[in-house]
Amino acid sequence: MLVEEVMTRDVVTIDSNDTIYDACKLYCEIKVGSLVVMNRDIIVGIITERDIIERAILQKKIPTKTKIREIMSPNIKTVHALAPIEKAAIIMKENNIKKLPVILNNDIVGIITETDLSRTVEFFSEALEELIELYHESKEDIEKIMEKWGKIIYSMKGSKKLENNKELKPVIK
Repeated sequence: MLVEEVMTRDVVTIDSNDTIYDACKLYCEIKVGSLVVMNRDIIVGIITERDIIERAILQKKIPTKTKIREIMSPNIKTVHALAPIEKAAIIMKENNIKKLPVILNNDIVGIITETDLSRTVEFFSEALEELIELYHESKEDIEKIMEKWGKIIYSMKGSKKLENNKELKPVIK
């Protein structure tokens, strides 16, 4: 399964020069868990509600004056849209992050979150159940086929033994 199949396509971005207040208004209007921070067309970071709490409110920053670039998480990690979801999960685990922007042709096309990944568990679980059911249904058939093949191979070995047995001579009429 590819990242593009499970990612959230609606990515909300904010300019790095916008304020914390602007970010809070966006959070209120759109109800998302993170904002991808842009400087023109380049991703420069991500800001989460936690960043606002820890780096702004608890640091007593002025929301209408403090720029997003001052409190965002920089050095953002990304994943390619055509990468397998396992790649996204590894990046997220190794970097202890919960949200990962998705890139295609140098453009941001989505974001994959822990929630998106958790939804795939159900898909894989259902697929595994179907495979197990198919195995049980076909197991008896496979055993019958193997038994038939075994008899054929055994009879072929038996005829080979007869060919090699010099005491037996063909009967000619």
